[in-house]
Amino acid sequence: MSKISSRYTIIIDESKCIAAASCISVAMNTFSLNNRNVAQVTDENGDDAELILLAAQSCPTNAITLIDKKSGEYVWPLK
Repeated sequence: MSKISSRYTIIIDESKCIAAASCISVAMNTFSLNNRNVAQVTDENGDDAELILLAAQSCPTNAITLIDKKSGEYVWPLK
């Protein structure tokens, strides 16, 4: 089985991350905490697009930005 390519470019604003780890709870195959307790993308193709969006939406500080790779439009947070 081949992996599904992510539809999002995922950007994490490290200055906003408070290590709540809600993103990891929702999409554990995409996100993890690094050695500084800051969220990082470990595999942008690790989870399906719906889970990645839910993970970004779960972040209490909106530290995760999702941009649609095809259109270039911001998906989350809404601009």
